[in-house]
Amino acid sequence: MKDLCDYSLRKHNTFGIEAKCRRYVEFSSIEEAALVARQLNEPFLIIGGGSNLLLTRDYEGVVVRSDIHGCEVVAADDGEVLVRVGSGEEWDAMVARFVENGWHGAENLSLIPGDVGASAVQNIGAYGMEVCQLIEKVEAVRMGTGEPVVFTAHECQYGYRQSRFKNEWHNKFLITHVTYRLSRQFEPHLDYGNVKQELQLRGILQPTAAQLREVIVTIRREKLPDPKVEGNAGSFFMNPVVSREKFETLLKEYPGMPHYYINDCHEKIPAGWMIDQCGWKGRTLGRAGVHAKQALVLVNRGGATGQEVVDLCNAIRHDVRDRFGIDLHPEVNIV
Repeated sequence: MKDLCDYSLRKHNTFGIEAKCRRYVEFSSIEEAALVARQLNEPFLIIGGGSNLLLTRDYEGVVVRSDIHGCEVVAADDGEVLVRVGSGEEWDAMVARFVENGWHGAENLSLIPGDVGASAVQNIGAYGMEVCQLIEKVEAVRMGTGEPVVFTAHECQYGYRQSRFKNEWHNKFLITHVTYRLSRQFEPHLDYGNVKQELQLRGILQPTAAQLREVIVTIRREKLPDPKVEGNAGSFFMNPVVSREKFETLLKEYPGMPHYYINDCHEKIPAGWMIDQCGWKGRTLGRAGVHAKQALVLVNRGGATGQEVVDLCNAIRHDVRDRFGIDLHPEVNIV
């Protein structure tokens, strides 16, 4: 177990913000996680790969991170396989491994940055899929006691980029493992974004799992900046879900507005489209800016502070609220 003082967090946040914590603790087993959970009696911040984190200051408490690795099949039949993965594993590396082994369902979630534990907290999603559709159970230890607990996906109450771990269970548990239910039969999900179009350009009508993953990786790399080149946390804002009445009012004013059906009472409107309509795509404020190819992504142009990114975030939210009457909410955890 790592236990370090006055520790730099720059490599632990994909925005590349320079900040320190007073103490950094990294556990690599259930036993170590339980020990941390029992002994920690001061303010703490649980992080994963740092791909959904914006640091605005040094953290005076303890930063805690999982380094639990491992991937094992715990049950299987002719149709499905249950795969238990350590919370410290890199998510995309696991998606690659799933595809290689013929375990299907996660292909649309390729190249999403972050760790396995964070996937269960954030309910990551892309191209019409959410990870909660694959999660069978989440293992954790309870803060304060170190007691091991197991939650079903239903108990986690997953919603759009939401879970109980982000709400009433915030800082109540350290996640150690996530078990995914994957299929041995490949059923591609192609009706979201430009996935089908990209496949057609390649002359692929019936893609394999590997081909679908390759296409999604290509699309994401083309429209999202590499954090190693230009610091960012991927999609900064959640796509707002609005009432049917609000949607129909906006559609009359903007007939070409993209949208996605949620249910008879609600519709989802892409936040990136609204940000683009407000003229923010490619613009810079201080040393922070909006990515030129994807308005949903805020970037560190070089040397930006977390507060500069927050200032940009607030300016965008103001303009979108003023023009569309919709309040955007950050998907990124701002500390």
